[in-house]
Amino acid sequence: MAKPRIVIIGAGMAGLAAANKLYTSSNDLFELFVVEGGTRIGGRINTSEFYGDRVEMGATWIHGIKGSPVHQIAQQINALQGSDKPWECMDGLLDEPKTIAEGGFELNGSMIEPISTLFKNLMDFSQGNEASKWCSMSCRLRNKSVGSFLRKGLDVYWDSSKHREELKGYGKWSRELLEEAIFAMYENTQRTYTSAGDLFSLDYEAESEYRMFPGEEITIGNGYSSIIEYLASALPRDVIQLDRKVAKIEWDRCDSRPVKIHFLDGSFVLADHVIVTVSLGVLKAGICNASGLFSPPLPSFKTDAISRLGYGVVNKLFLRLNGNRKPEEFPSLQMVFHRSDSELRHKKIPWWMRRTATLSPIYNNASVFLSWFAGKEALELERLSNEEIINAVTTTVSSLLSKPHNEIMSDSNSNGFEVSFVDVLKSKWGSDPLFLGSYSYVAVGSSGADFDTMAEPLPTDVYHHRPLQILFAGEATHRTHYSTTHGAYFSGIREANRLLQHYHCVGV
Repeated sequence: MAKPRIVIIGAGMAGLAAANKLYTSSNDLFELFVVEGGTRIGGRINTSEFYGDRVEMGATWIHGIKGSPVHQIAQQINALQGSDKPWECMDGLLDEPKTIAEGGFELNGSMIEPISTLFKNLMDFSQGNEASKWCSMSCRLRNKSVGSFLRKGLDVYWDSSKHREELKGYGKWSRELLEEAIFAMYENTQRTYTSAGDLFSLDYEAESEYRMFPGEEITIGNGYSSIIEYLASALPRDVIQLDRKVAKIEWDRCDSRPVKIHFLDGSFVLADHVIVTVSLGVLKAGICNASGLFSPPLPSFKTDAISRLGYGVVNKLFLRLNGNRKPEEFPSLQMVFHRSDSELRHKKIPWWMRRTATLSPIYNNASVFLSWFAGKEALELERLSNEEIINAVTTTVSSLLSKPHNEIMSDSNSNGFEVSFVDVLKSKWGSDPLFLGSYSYVAVGSSGADFDTMAEPLPTDVYHHRPLQILFAGEATHRTHYSTTHGAYFSGIREANRLLQHYHCVGV
């Protein structure tokens, strides 16, 4: 009798976690394949190198070390500190950055800390922590966004802080303009955490369902890809097939194997079960295309959840500092900008730079610097040439680090610090057809229940004579750990266990 054939689509964290579990727990019960559309394994985990430094193009952090399966694996394989070269954030979080407002004005703690504390308290409350003074305000924001809640909180702060002295010594910055710009800086950082291009699209009520592991957040010395390589190492060499792009998935067929996977090269494979681990972005595109990724189309309860959930783009920009500058001369920066439509803005600072919050060395005294971008700015970054990026960042940073000048709109940097960069490395998750973005979030109009719906296998009839034809895994199928590598890992184990239990495997 033929073995049950399981095909896993995608060799990222979810797919390889599922494959590893199925292979190591089934005593060779299954015929197992992992088909990957790209030329490498890892998915949105992609460790690279830039001028001798190990950097992460995708997943970067272990988000809390207590209870994280990623941390457990990294410890087990001695990947945390065993690097043969410097790596991104190897010093942990760097010392306090300099916060510079457009026009060259360095901001001291008395200006930053009240807004920083306000923003942190608001986010803590939205995520379910105690902050009773915001209770009445949140009750008026049912079915609203995190962005609405944050801006209402800023308004409440201003109402309680009237009759303060106006600022002096900050050029054309008024106190309120500067406070709003500092607040926007923290919002821009939050956008990269969530992948929501606009926090007004991030659902407020669902924010409290997201769960973090306790403990510090750390990076992996040997690179995040070492986790992927470990999971793959348990599999026979012929299990993972690269450069196998899926064109269509036929299911519920009247055949001995009910699923037929068609590839772009015209080939196909039959299967009893398929675990689909492609990104939410690919699923969104798959249900919108006229031909469709699935035949028959997915049921409406599934496509509705796919459509409602949010899925954004976050990109990383690495820049190599010109050798004429010593890295220790260049501070870690928090950048406070005028709005893109402000008449007070420096005209040569492009709009897409105005919504990034930081530019920092990847470790102490590194010559490689990193900035994060989300939403439209992240997509614009993908479109721009390296030369355009270098010119824009050089102009922006030189302007910020110049001595304060009376005319904020001046295009001259003659008053001080000149800095330049010589090379660029950037991620392009939005335009990559295998991902079409970075990670999921709960958009306004969706809810945490949509992640549970994403995880439901097909057919839905538990008494169907050929059940569990299509199973779904990936970060966008985990209700409380969405957007994370450990969420993807948990989802892969979940679907592997579902099949192992179906076949009555012992010890699951």
